[in-house]
Amino acid sequence: MSDPTPGTSRPPERPTRARAWLMATRPATLPAAVGPVLVGLAVAISLGVFEPLPALATMAVALLLQIASNVGNDLSDFRSGADNEERLGPPRAAALGLLSQREMLAGLALIIGLAGLVGLYLVWIGGLVILVLGIAAIVSAFAYTGGPWPYGYHGLGEVFVFIFFGLVAVAGTTYLQTLTLEPLAMVAALPVGALITSILVINNLRDIDTDGRAGKRTLAVRLGPQGTIVEYDLLLGAAYATPVALVIAGDVSPAALLPLASVPMALALRRVVRAGGDPRRLNPVLKETARLSLVFSVLFAVGLAAIGLAVPGLV
Repeated sequence: MSDPTPGTSRPPERPTRARAWLMATRPATLPAAVGPVLVGLAVAISLGVFEPLPALATMAVALLLQIASNVGNDLSDFRSGADNEERLGPPRAAALGLLSQREMLAGLALIIGLAGLVGLYLVWIGGLVILVLGIAAIVSAFAYTGGPWPYGYHGLGEVFVFIFFGLVAVAGTTYLQTLTLEPLAMVAALPVGALITSILVINNLRDIDTDGRAGKRTLAVRLGPQGTIVEYDLLLGAAYATPVALVIAGDVSPAALLPLASVPMALALRRVVRAGGDPRRLNPVLKETARLSLVFSVLFAVGLAAIGLAVPGLV
């Protein structure tokens, strides 16, 4: 195939329908769904319990709800005008007109329907408490940028992310294995929730100026750049302090210190965040913070599960 005529350039190719849907699902955010489930399962394994079918179903529901949240936020941000030509982050399917609102609503209904079908199995296992938590998680996902009072636009995004991606996701996963609320699961949820919350912090730090002009009063807009950077530091610090505290308290084996191997990743990200400059520099930091949360969670899960896996017949 010959090159284009000198001095001309080809117009950018329009993404395929499949590519557009992939953009809407935001794959870079999916570690936020996987990590908490892994840690919750590890807590159960450390207690001598592992049920494979509930584990698979829990992971499936977590991923489907994360995807549903992403598609819903893509659509809500477009409708509210938050995603416009000033956007600094990756392109969004609705804002670019790659998917119509009708198509996204239909896809959203399908995703929620699939999550609901799998969720019925989990409700059958865990009872009414799982039904309540599932409904609350769905409402929280869509109320972040949608509905009459989108809480993400009022500085409460970090609170809800910490609760649902940390406490509810980890402790709920363990509950579906053991059918008991385990104190270790609640504590193990803290670093997971902190790191996943830090993903949102970077997103909001990057968008401080554009969010402020759009009337979005995120916590980053309220705190300002320096305050938001301090918030990021505190979340990273809390995440790494938790396994150390658990080991010192004698609640887990020293294997729970495995996540400390990811400290160099965290320090590298922190340097970029503190360097200042073009907000677009935070786009790769956003992806790498999500990756950090998954690496930390995998290492933490291995360390927590070490006792249960080491004793023959325990699992």
